[in-house]
This record gives sequence, structure tokens and C-alpha cells, in this order.
Amino acid sequence: MALESPALRAVILGCALLSSSCSDTSGPPPSPPPPEETWDGTYTPLVDPTDWVDRGEYAPCAFTPPPGTVVDCDDPSLFDLSKCDPASLATLEPHGIYQVDMRHASGLADFAGIRVPEDGGTATMNHLPTMRSAPVTRQQLQGGFRVSAQYTFRDTVRNLVFAGCGVTGSGLVTGCFARCTDGKVATSGTFEAARMTWARGESESSGGLRLLSETHVQTVRPVDVYVHREHAYVVSIDDPVTQAPGGLAVVDVRDPSHPVITKRITLPGDSYWNAAWAKDDALYIASKSSGVIVFDITHPEDPTFVRSVPGRGPIDVHTMFVDGNRLYAVSPGPAPTGETLIFDISTPLQPVLLNRFTAADTTSAIPSAHDSFAYQDRLYVNHFSAGYVVYDVKDPMSPQELGHYTFESDNSFATSHASAVGTFAGKTVAFEGGEYQGAHLRVLDVTDPTNIQLMGRYKLRPQTSIHNMILKGKRLYIAYYQEGLRVLDVSVPPQPREIAYFNTFRESDLHRGDDLLEGAIGIRVPGDGHVYVVDTSRGLLIFNEP
Repeated sequence: MALESPALRAVILGCALLSSSCSDTSGPPPSPPPPEETWDGTYTPLVDPTDWVDRGEYAPCAFTPPPGTVVDCDDPSLFDLSKCDPASLATLEPHGIYQVDMRHASGLADFAGIRVPEDGGTATMNHLPTMRSAPVTRQQLQGGFRVSAQYTFRDTVRNLVFAGCGVTGSGLVTGCFARCTDGKVATSGTFEAARMTWARGESESSGGLRLLSETHVQTVRPVDVYVHREHAYVVSIDDPVTQAPGGLAVVDVRDPSHPVITKRITLPGDSYWNAAWAKDDALYIASKSSGVIVFDITHPEDPTFVRSVPGRGPIDVHTMFVDGNRLYAVSPGPAPTGETLIFDISTPLQPVLLNRFTAADTTSAIPSAHDSFAYQDRLYVNHFSAGYVVYDVKDPMSPQELGHYTFESDNSFATSHASAVGTFAGKTVAFEGGEYQGAHLRVLDVTDPTNIQLMGRYKLRPQTSIHNMILKGKRLYIAYYQEGLRVLDVSVPPQPREIAYFNTFRESDLHRGDDLLEGAIGIRVPGDGHVYVVDTSRGLLIFNEP
């Protein structure tokens, strides 16, 4: 993990009231996907390489002063670039958004984000542990790659400096970095920066995915959506920099090509809303301040506030999952483990708290509960760095921890963030995804929770990660941040196969940020023939279901 073991928290931000129609019918019709394969349930267990894989030093350069030296960290002469390829840096454009995979000289992993806008606006850098953007103090992205920024953390002034060494591939820059604290060298190492343009030579879309509409919901940072009774409920979180409030946008999607926003809602002092779910006449919102907020949606276009539960003081609920007459609410606090709350929602507008429980692990760096998935009397809880934990919840008053899948890594920060579970060839299979540097999709055999086996993986760029996913039949739909929407055929779970994608991330998007948690973030596939994706900049995107 990063050097400071920060308390990571996923912070995890033209149409106004109407959306624009975005259909693209040009060109020949897409070829039909190949038929789904069948699986007999056999596989070869894999060794988990964890999230971040140490590939060694990224570039033949170095920051020369040793730790503890009093220096100006931003002095170019302190970098030894004699073995570099400066001519290759001449190919770089003077702008762009980069996610930076950092490797400290000690072998520890770290990451940062850099944004230099094309219009000449303020360039920014985003680095742990603050996860907030700081103005860039030096920038050169054409003819070289030199970027530095200064920020304050825990009453110390820190400088982070990047010096490019060469271009190693399309959109890839390698080089060296240094971080100084209060004028002294703290650490240094090498980096690989990936520009967040569409990777692997991809076009905007494939596999027949078409963007039907794009609705800018005019909230600060939209993060999740739930679709119910022909309305999409889009929630947003507060802006950590400007403190602008998040909230709820209600979108009438009866005509998916022309959605209409019918209402926006926020509550005074309570607007960091991270997740949404609905059952019958009740809409549930996950609030960072007041737990689960209940709205009456008897009139789906006009929600009315009912109450917050459990209603016993402030509580941070981050995600929710509804299974029958139960609502599982996951809270990342209190420290150190977080907790999961179980509500009876047999009367949907009147949730009754049945129980709250925590995982046994209290030793991982950040063993906070983050998300959950209920399936066949089991609850699968993503406990971030503590791993993936399976509970028997047949008796909600006495949940039993059955087993867990953990990550072993000395140098990086592996996480469990979201999942979806189903039955394939008589086996219970979990599709589990992490967040942050190097995170990706794992396919796990969870039939026996005491002996969970890794049997498949799907990973794109090491600088990007997954946020949410939906399993529908034999297809897995993934909101993959800067990689956009990804659709996988998982009929053979050990061999997930991408069959469609749509690149939602564009550097030119309004309010497009520099951090790792940017892009496609929320997703629903409600069975109405459409896929609903929330992008942190573009808002609500509606696609055909391929």
C-alpha cells in the first residue's frame, strides 16, 4: 500500500433540464455476437497476483539526493536523466489527463492523477493521502514531461515532482518522481503515466452498444442510479473541494431517447448521497450523515421525504442491497471495521432495524465494510483491504461468518469493492472487483466459503479500476471508471470474454477531474431493454441492452 497507510475513502463529481438524443445509426449494422458457450464446472485454480504487480523500475533515471536532504524538490538538476530518451517526449501533446502508477525506490506502490486542460485553464494534481486536487506549480507536457504540485497534509507542506524519461507506448510516459516534506526529501522512485484517452486503439463503442441519450443531471458528482417505474433516481455526493452539495435527481425515462428531469432534492446539511434502491412505493437513499433515507414514491416523479433510519444519531451508510423483504445497508464506520445493518422492509415505507454486525478482521489496513450482495441466504460483503467475506444470514438475528477471501501483498494496497453472485454449472460463482491502483475483476468459486478459489480474471490498464457491476443471466455489465462500460460474456466463468464496450470517458468533458475515481461509476440493467450508466462528469447515459 502507499507509504502513509491513509484512510482511503472512495469519494468518491449541453443539456440542462432536458437531455440530448445521442443515437448513432451510421454505418453497417453490428455483427451478432457469437453464441454463448457452455461450462461443465471444471477449472484450474489460479494463484492471485493481488491488485498491483511490481514490474520493477519503470525508467532508467533517478532523483539523486537521498532521503532527509534539504533541497528544492522542484530543481530539474536533481534528476539524473542521462540514460533517458528525450526525443520521444517531443511527441507528447501539451495537455491531457494522466493516471500515474508510482513505484517508490523501496518497492511500495503509490499513485497520482494529473490534469492539464487543453483550454489553458488551471492544471491540477491529485495524490494520496488527500485525494484532493492541488494546483500544479510547474507543467510541461510538450517536448518533455515535467509536472509538480504543492499541497498541505497534517500540517506539513509537501511537494510532488514528476520528470519524464521517455515515451514507451501509445499514451504511456515513464520517468522519475520525488516527494519532499517541509523542504526535505521524503521519498523518490519511478513512474508510468497513462493518458486517459481510449486505450488499446479502441473506438468509442463496439458490440452494438449505442448511446441513446445523455442527461446532465446538474448535480456535483453523480455516483449511482436506480431505475423503478420508468424513472431513474440519480444520486450525487458533495464536492470535496467546493463543498457544493450533492443530492437526488429524478429522471423520467419513459422515452429513453429523451429523458426529462422532473425533480431535484437535497436536504439541509445532508446531501452526500452515494447509493439508491427502490421497493414498491419506497425509495431508499444511502446518506453519509443519516443512514438510510426513505422517500415515498407513490408518485414516482415526485418523491416525498418520510424518515431516516435507524434514526439514532449520525451514521454513514455507503451502499445498500435489497433482497426480498430485507435491506442490507453497509457502513464504512465506525472504525476500525465498519458494519452491516439488516432492516426488515416487509412494510417498505417503514424499515425496521433487525441487527447490525461487523467482520472478525480488525488487523488489515482499512477493514471497512464497503458493499454487499445477497444470494441464497448468504451475504457477500466487500470489506475493502480485509477482503471478501461470506456470511450466512438465514437468521438475521445471528449472522454467521462462513469464510473469506483475502489478499496478500507486501507492497500494494489490494481491495474488495463490489461483487455479483450467481449459479453456473451447479457452482456458486462470485464476480468480485477491487478499486484503486491495479484493481480488476476476479472470478471466484465461492461454493465452499471455507475454501474460496480464484478461477478467472479480467483486467485492463493497471492505472484504472472497477466501481460497480451487474450480473444479468450470463452477462456481466461493469462500470469501469475511465474504461467506461464493459460487457462480458461469463457463460464460461473462468474465461470472461468481453463482447461489447462504450468508452464514456473523454478528457474534454465538462468538470472532468484528475483523480482515479473518474468516469463510469454507477450502473443498472433493470430488464427494460436498456443499460443505465452514471458517469461522474456526463451524468446519466442510457444505452440499448446489447
